[in-house]
Amino acid sequence: MSLFSLRFDPKAIEYWAAQFPDGPSTRRIMNEIVPRTRERGTLSKADFLTLCEWNSPRTRALCRSNAEDFIREITRVSFATKHERVRVETLTLLKGVSLGTASVLLHFCSTDPYPIYDPMSLWSLQTTPPIKFDFDFWWEYVLTTRKLAKRAKVTMRELDRALWEYARVNQVR
Repeated sequence: MSLFSLRFDPKAIEYWAAQFPDGPSTRRIMNEIVPRTRERGTLSKADFLTLCEWNSPRTRALCRSNAEDFIREITRVSFATKHERVRVETLTLLKGVSLGTASVLLHFCSTDPYPIYDPMSLWSLQTTPPIKFDFDFWWEYVLTTRKLAKRAKVTMRELDRALWEYARVNQVR
């Protein structure tokens, strides 16, 4: 039995994704940073900081404290490995990078599809994150969202936007 169950009809994924407000920073990430990073196989410090700030401005100072060569090497290793645990946990060696931020880096920069690990998205899948990072939970989330995106014939980006937007509109706070 899966830990995750979509709160809405999968046929509505495209509708909810279309409601998500992609702003200029997201368009810049998609149009400039993603292609550049995928071509190089690593993140520059400037692109790393843009992605981290997009995810959580609160971690700006910590993220800035990472050396450029360390960022390049950590992201090179993460984006090149085929070992999933190494892929995600390596990124958390960077100061200011939690699982949520690591998932953002993978979501945008990996050639494999990854969801963004966010409580709002998890709410749309009727679950809550564990108190402490749990690789098995993370991997089940990745596999579930990959299957869901494939069945619904949408990209991971579309699914991710739909999960977040559905929660934003419907979650009782």
